[in-house]
Amino acid sequence: MRLADSVAARYRTRAEDDDLRQVAAIALMKAVDRFDPTRGIAFSSFAVPTIVGELKRYFRDLGWSVRVPRHLQDLILRMDGIGEGLTSELGRVPTADELARACNASREDVLEARAAASAHFADSLDRPAQDDGDDPREHLVATEDPGYARAEQTADLDRMLSRLSERQRAVVRLRFQEDMVQREIGARLGISQMQVSRLLSQAISALQAQSPAAPAAGSELQTQLRRFMV
Repeated sequence: MRLADSVAARYRTRAEDDDLRQVAAIALMKAVDRFDPTRGIAFSSFAVPTIVGELKRYFRDLGWSVRVPRHLQDLILRMDGIGEGLTSELGRVPTADELARACNASREDVLEARAAASAHFADSLDRPAQDDGDDPREHLVATEDPGYARAEQTADLDRMLSRLSERQRAVVRLRFQEDMVQREIGARLGISQMQVSRLLSQAISALQAQSPAAPAAGSELQTQLRRFMV
């Protein structure tokens, strides 16, 4: 087990200590079953590749908190091994182009694999959004958006306006969308101010009767019209 633990330690993270020890222990048992002492090799020389193979399979198949395409999983594992060799050879971290050539992959695949590598472990939403702050990250992904309610109310208003006459719709839009006074509306439509007042009153009454909220006072509906006319 000390041998299995030492191999698992190469891949160990805080989140997966127990899981990796179990995978390594199962691999050790498989190595014991398959080992042939008559071949004249040390048990450790046979067991280590077996344990490493099982650990890599675990990361490839089960070690992802977010599902990543199989070809990217395989590329990430290749990049880990090849990247260590290149770092030693170059004396620095290899570039995406250098890794791509060494892994026989495209630069885009290497960049995508680097981004996907973090999918092994989900980031906690309770973690502060900033190092010097206390607000958790969940505040950045879960928030109330008043735009949805506004869109629904606007759709309701459009449906209600469609039931008015063409002249009534024109008066309502000029009054509440363009914020024109009755005298200006009359001049625009070629009718008297009194006709504008009568059309506007009829339109408000018709809209009030259709309103899902059924406001008791015309002034409340007029406030809604000013807010949601588009």
